[in-house]
Amino acid sequence: MKLLYTYLKRYWKLVFVALGLATINQCFSLLDPYVTGHLVDEVINKHALLDKNNFMRLAMFWIGCSIGVTMVSRVAKNFQDYVVNVIVQKLGAQVYADGLKHSLELPYSTFEDQRSGETLNILQKVRVDTERLISALVNTMFTSLVGLIFVIIYSWSISWKVSVIYFTAAPIIAILSSALSKKIKKIQFKIVAQTASLSGSTTESLRNIELIKSLGLSKQEIERLNQTTFKILGLELAKVKYIRSMNFLQGTTVQFTRSVMVFVLLLLIFNSTITPGQYFTFLFYSFFIFNPLQEMGGIIMIYREAEISLNNFEALMNTPIEAKPLHPKELINLDTFEFDNVSFKHNTARTNALSNISFKVNKGETIAFVGPSGSGKSTLVKLLVGLYKPNEGQILYDNITGDDLNLDQLREKIGFVTQETQLFAGTIRENLLFVKPNATDDEITEVLKKASCEKLLARADNGLDSLIGEGGVKVSGGEKQRLSIARALLRNPSLLVFDEATSSLDSLTEEDITNTIKEINLQAKAITILIAHRLSTIMHANRILVLEHGKIIESGSHEQLLSEKGLYYAMWRQQIGERKHEKNA
Repeated sequence: MKLLYTYLKRYWKLVFVALGLATINQCFSLLDPYVTGHLVDEVINKHALLDKNNFMRLAMFWIGCSIGVTMVSRVAKNFQDYVVNVIVQKLGAQVYADGLKHSLELPYSTFEDQRSGETLNILQKVRVDTERLISALVNTMFTSLVGLIFVIIYSWSISWKVSVIYFTAAPIIAILSSALSKKIKKIQFKIVAQTASLSGSTTESLRNIELIKSLGLSKQEIERLNQTTFKILGLELAKVKYIRSMNFLQGTTVQFTRSVMVFVLLLLIFNSTITPGQYFTFLFYSFFIFNPLQEMGGIIMIYREAEISLNNFEALMNTPIEAKPLHPKELINLDTFEFDNVSFKHNTARTNALSNISFKVNKGETIAFVGPSGSGKSTLVKLLVGLYKPNEGQILYDNITGDDLNLDQLREKIGFVTQETQLFAGTIRENLLFVKPNATDDEITEVLKKASCEKLLARADNGLDSLIGEGGVKVSGGEKQRLSIARALLRNPSLLVFDEATSSLDSLTEEDITNTIKEINLQAKAITILIAHRLSTIMHANRILVLEHGKIIESGSHEQLLSEKGLYYAMWRQQIGERKHEKNA
């Protein structure tokens, strides 16, 4: 809860205004029973002693007082609700924005270790729960406290015996609520954990819906997800049991306390200590004070839910973000980069994913990495763009180590094309502007032409403003890759990385994309890195590095590697054989 206090301090002026308005609202609400008591004592009880003029004058006076205090209370209540809403909306938005910012600055490895839906669930839950808690604290807890103080002071001026009843009732209810709320907290912690797990699982299932439906696994997946759903149901029912028990004990205690208070008030009337009007005033006050206390179960549940959500949010915010140097060196142009004896091991692995990797590439060169699955190609790319940090050795960019460099500045100079094309819902223009928001239409058109997207544009009725996918122009796998290449080129990058960019395409589309990559390479304006499984796509590279078990075992041009008749030669022979078989078939 310290974290919530930290956020509330930012809006302390609004908080004080809200509490001030809540005080005015509650105090003037409580003045209405006070007015009613005087109306009973001075008008109703004495009506036989008053002439008509005095009766009407007194009646109109106290009715006018009642209208006045009610209007003040209602006006204060409306402003109170408005200010509270401003606080919760601003605080909720700030919590969500801070959490989102921190999440996007976390190391890449953090996202590898959890499901994509879990972080989103934490951010959404903490926002909703804190908004509910603040509203409950101001509108119910604080106003009840103000009312309790008001009534105790008033009752003390009449009779200390009534004050004792009010003063002892609240602690008794609070103790009972606190004892049961500890059980609720434990259950709520399990509910939040299971809900986050369900959110992550559901996100994965929906993302892989094509695979699930294609293999007829919908029923199996529904049963798997429902297991978690019914676990949550069982916990929710257990929580409801404790909440109902709490509400029963609270309601019983409140009703007993009110009955005791009525008995004491009747004795005080019998002893002429209080008037009938004061009896009615105290009776109304019991509803003002005790009814909100009966809602303590709901408030405690809101508090416990917010407590768990804030703890999860705090754990997220305490996760160290991607380290950045205090005084980074500026990378003006990326003309060369080098791996100097780099080794890397995943946190959960026993052996290195890469060992003693060394190579250097200059501007205008094209270098390719090939090897069997699991040889370390994708890991090498993640090291290259700074998603991973080497355990040993250094990665140098223009002779600046990755530790001395602001990686965001480096990444601005990178064009990245991956195996799984990552396009966003929207237009062609919006997908390209994603990497360079200030790009002009001329720049966009130029890179689309370089990426051989003319056929796609010819089919797009609205040109650059054509929607991609559902409700818009349908794009093939090859066209998606061309758009991805165009997006990478729009940055005018110093480093172009093609990570298995054609592995999921058919041979004809692969050949077209490969020719596009070759034409880009001929311009020699950037360093080009090719990661490939299909060797036909990297034959033109200046240098090919062959990886096996995380080590470079061969290096040279396509012709040189074939002449050595090593692993590269074996892979080439196998792929050529497969292609001949495909043609014969």
